[in-house]
Amino acid sequence: MKVVVMGAGVIGVTTAYYLARQGVEVTVIDRQAGPGLETSYANAGELSYGMTSPWAAPGVPMKALKWLFMKRRPLFIWPLISPTMWKWGAQMVMNCNEKSYEINKSRMVRISNYSRDVMPELIEETGIDYEGREQGTLQLFRTEKQLKGSKADQEILAQFDSPYDVLDRDGCISVEPALAEVREKFVGGLRLLADRTGDCRLFTMALADKCAEMGVEFQYGQSIRRIAIEDGKVVGVDTEPAGRITGDKYVCALGSFGPMVLRPIGIKLPVYPVKGYSVTLPVTDDAYAPQSTIMDETHKVAITRLGDRIRVAGTAEIVGYSNRLGPHATDTVRHVISDLFPKGGDISKAEGWTGLRPMTPDGTPVMGETRYENLYLNTGHGTLGWTMACGSGRAVADVVCGKEPEISFDGLTAARYLQ
Repeated sequence: MKVVVMGAGVIGVTTAYYLARQGVEVTVIDRQAGPGLETSYANAGELSYGMTSPWAAPGVPMKALKWLFMKRRPLFIWPLISPTMWKWGAQMVMNCNEKSYEINKSRMVRISNYSRDVMPELIEETGIDYEGREQGTLQLFRTEKQLKGSKADQEILAQFDSPYDVLDRDGCISVEPALAEVREKFVGGLRLLADRTGDCRLFTMALADKCAEMGVEFQYGQSIRRIAIEDGKVVGVDTEPAGRITGDKYVCALGSFGPMVLRPIGIKLPVYPVKGYSVTLPVTDDAYAPQSTIMDETHKVAITRLGDRIRVAGTAEIVGYSNRLGPHATDTVRHVISDLFPKGGDISKAEGWTGLRPMTPDGTPVMGETRYENLYLNTGHGTLGWTMACGSGRAVADVVCGKEPEISFDGLTAARYLQ
């Protein structure tokens, strides 16, 4: 059997790996010159198993209004003349209730917990290095109100058997000693013990190399023009400059760009790009630098240690398919690293980046079968593509190969949008 995987980000490459592992002949196509060059390139570096939850939650619409008036706000919304954007936004608001949140959260945790469990096996099998650490995430609270508000998160973590510690100021400093320099700026934290960190791009590149050793063919520089359909099934993917690339089965792992090739064949997914930003800077003094990931609850910014570098990522900007990195786009993430770890890294050498996160209005990825018997999906992971990659890649590969997946696909397929 030959399978064509569309997309060479972390989702596409992990899917290709698990397919090849089962003896499948795999071809991966991507418009970029190599693997992991779009959303996987410079994300936050968090494997956020303990923080897996949909953005659509009770109270979020009111919080979003407040964020829009913050000086260094975590959310920007540009009112485009786009029916697609406004429909997606309305669907998200409709999911901001307790019942929907519980359903969507349980679906997402199903994938992330599975990913958490299978990723160590992949690392052991391949031996790849991705600057990984297993020291958890520290959600840092600047106010007592935030600390008290985390009680609801603690109940959810306990419900899904995700280990955590509630820390006072000294407890936070014990796990992140450099915070002693700014101890007056926070009151406590919630430490998520199952979380890990690592460079998603390094992982994707290293895994792509392993895939190539296993016989996977990567065709880079191929722009997908259309998915060709005949007699109710896919017969090929038309690209430039290669022309038609054919297989027996096909997997769409194109992230935010999936809807562009799926819509013409009648698959309408509510996957919309939410722009995020990051800066990466060199560590100047380990004693004053972060050791794992710190999530600043006020600004919704993650600070992650990646070897001898610090990655600082955050901001959600709803502005369509713009990849523009404006002169002030990274002001918020730069402020947070300077505020919490002023001596840890050289901000003057920070490299800015922006990428498009493929978000669904309910937060849950879209995986598995479609209306076409030989076309499958693995997309819509939002900010959690790195977190869910191994689990969703393995599960989708099993479905493509006709095996019973180890997790239920109930509520994960595109069928949920037809109800």
